[in-house]
Amino acid sequence: MKVGVHTSIAGALENAAHRAKEIGCDTFQMFSANPRGWLSRPPSAEACARFREVRAAYGLSPLVIHDNYLINLASASSSIRGKSLKAFRGEIARALALGADYLVTHPGSAGDTKPSTAIRNSIESLREAASGFKMDGLRILIENTAGQGSVIGRTFEEVAEIIQGAERQLPVGACIDTAHCFEAGYQINTAAGLKETLQLMDETIGLAMVRLIHANDSKTDFESHSDRHEHIGKGKIGVEGFRRIVCHRRLRNIPFICETPMDRPGDDKRNLSVMRKLAGERSSPSKVKSPR
Repeated sequence: MKVGVHTSIAGALENAAHRAKEIGCDTFQMFSANPRGWLSRPPSAEACARFREVRAAYGLSPLVIHDNYLINLASASSSIRGKSLKAFRGEIARALALGADYLVTHPGSAGDTKPSTAIRNSIESLREAASGFKMDGLRILIENTAGQGSVIGRTFEEVAEIIQGAERQLPVGACIDTAHCFEAGYQINTAAGLKETLQLMDETIGLAMVRLIHANDSKTDFESHSDRHEHIGKGKIGVEGFRRIVCHRRLRNIPFICETPMDRPGDDKRNLSVMRKLAGERSSPSKVKSPR
């Protein structure tokens, strides 16, 4: 099992790789620029080269970049969609320059439009944003959502529709977030619920298309549609629920990335350790202590 966390680029891009190596990651996720601003300068060729060199020296793979939180490729607003397209093209350009394997994006929000219209907008935006790029091994991953407000991607069917609509023009796949699954109404905290969820995921998205799992416990209740992450084993999915997830034979070859809170120094390393202990202690979940 490959497991990692989301690390910070504060100070320099390569610091994300340094931190990932320091805490014992096999893989890691990062932002390539400010995740809450529309304007982002492209990194210099020298900065990209330093990053690539450090990452290669550590042997960290795959490299995952998460896109800007402001991007809404499904928007019906020409202004917001225009900004989103420009920003997402920037994300693709930076991901290629850094040698990323995956670029994760949320499907977007429907706003006042129908979900079906938003899904079409998302597909068209993905195609347009990637136009002219040679993807060179980079794959765009559509992340499922908790279903808050008017966001799309709450169901596996919606994620599958976006993937199927875009895959003829660009390499795509899925990123499945465990907290979002639970919050959206997939009961992955129980053995029966996990079995049913994986069967449905395979029938819609296809497990072969799931290239990454965001491993997050949920602060909020089942089917809350409220996106709140918690430390592994401390939330509503729980230690036993995560033990089944990380030990499941159909999931163990998919990389896991934790996007858990940083309430105190070292929480990222502690969550990483919990994931590994759960994967190695299939019959003794009670022995695994949560990060807090």
